[in-house]
Amino acid sequence: MSAEVIQVVGSGVPLLLDDIDTDRIIPARFLRCVTFDGIGQYAFEDDRQQDPSHPFNQPEYKNGKVLIAGRNFGCGSSREHAPQSLMRWGIAAIVAESFAEIFFGNCTSLGVPAVAAKRADLEKLNAAVKADPTAEVVVDLKAMTASIGDVKATIEMPASARESLTTGQWDFLAQLLSNVPAIEATADRLPYVKSFAG
Repeated sequence: MSAEVIQVVGSGVPLLLDDIDTDRIIPARFLRCVTFDGIGQYAFEDDRQQDPSHPFNQPEYKNGKVLIAGRNFGCGSSREHAPQSLMRWGIAAIVAESFAEIFFGNCTSLGVPAVAAKRADLEKLNAAVKADPTAEVVVDLKAMTASIGDVKATIEMPASARESLTTGQWDFLAQLLSNVPAIEATADRLPYVKSFAG
């Protein structure tokens, strides 16, 4: 079982924009990597080149752990590289108005909570991060809140995703590997598997 994800605490990154697709999060030319190692440095690469004021270019946000985003975050093609690049850049939670379904699932399977909040609350959180980039953002999956000081937002996520994160069952590969003896015992009982073994 993996570590339980109950709270994510850290400074924020303000990116309250809508319809940020996975190609903007990680451009296609970086998808040829054999592993995900080092992919974090290319998060938002083209946006950062085109806009020097992009938050991912700013030193005050370089250690940010909580990304504040807008509606339909992670839309577009279903590339696992997008949440991988954000996680490896340092993002440990995303608070947005809504998420593309596959992107949301990929975040959950990496142990990165992707939680939804109302637009008015996102605007307050975004403003609070801009006002003090060092302020702690607390994403609490037990209380279902995201807060920065006195600014508090109610957050939502599907119950199944919340349970998998808070119980440490979000890493499906780790669960599979922890059950190798049971898998092997089952394989030994299945004639169509045994016939391939010899």
